[in-house]
Amino acid sequence: MRLQKYLAHAGVASRRAAERLIADGKVTVDGQVVQDPARDVSESDDVRFEGRPVRPVLQPVHLLLYKPVGTVTTVHDPEGRMCVLDLVDTQGRRLYPVGRLDFDTSGLLLLTDDGDFAHRMTHPSSEVVKTYEARVQGIPGTEAIRALREGILLDDTPTAPAGVTLLRADRDTALLEFRIHEGRNRQVRRMLEAVGHPALALCRTGYGPLRLGSLYPGQSRPLTDDEVESLMESGRTAGFP
Repeated sequence: MRLQKYLAHAGVASRRAAERLIADGKVTVDGQVVQDPARDVSESDDVRFEGRPVRPVLQPVHLLLYKPVGTVTTVHDPEGRMCVLDLVDTQGRRLYPVGRLDFDTSGLLLLTDDGDFAHRMTHPSSEVVKTYEARVQGIPGTEAIRALREGILLDDTPTAPAGVTLLRADRDTALLEFRIHEGRNRQVRRMLEAVGHPALALCRTGYGPLRLGSLYPGQSRPLTDDEVESLMESGRTAGFP
C-alpha cells in the first residue's frame, strides 16, 4: 500500500493532507524519514507520524463473485449444499452476501463485511439497477414484452416498470435482457412465468455499474475503491425503455 493511503486508512489525515505531511518530513518508515508519498509500505513496516506508531484501521472487504448454478446464497446450509462463501477466501473475515440469487440462478453477487454498504445496496430507496440475461421458453411477442415493461401483478401488487430487450430469437427459445431495480423474491422468474415464457436459464450480468467481465462461474475479485464509491452513488436515474 502506498504511504499516503496507509496514513489515510490509519485516520491520520486525508490522502491529500497526508502527502503534505510526508513532504514536510513528519513521517518515518523503519526509522528513516520518507518524503515520497508513493513509497510502498506494509503492516510489517514501522511507520510513525511525528514519532507515534501508525497502524491502519482494518478496511472492509467488498468482493464480486460469479455465483454458479447450484450454490445457495447463504453463509451456511443445513442441508450441506455448497454455499457462496465456500467459493471465496474469506481471510478470516465474517463475510455475507448482499441480497441473494436463487439456487438455479447464476451471476453477479456481492459479498462484504461492510454493514453500511450492504444496507445501502439493498434498501429499496437506493433503486440500484440489476441486469439479467434470461433464456426463455418460446418467443415473447410484442404484448408480452409490453406487459413486462409496464409491470406484472405479483402478490396483488404490480412490479415497477422493467427494462426488457429481446437480444436473440431462436427456433423455440429467446434470450432477453432484463433490468429491474426491485428485489422481490424470484421476481424475474415469476414475471416471465406470468406472461407464459418461463426462464430456462437466468444469469445476473450487472449490478449498478458493475459487470461480470471476464470472470468465470465460481471466480471472484475484490472491488476497487472507485467501484465501491460508484456503487454507493448509483441508482436508477432514468426510466427504462
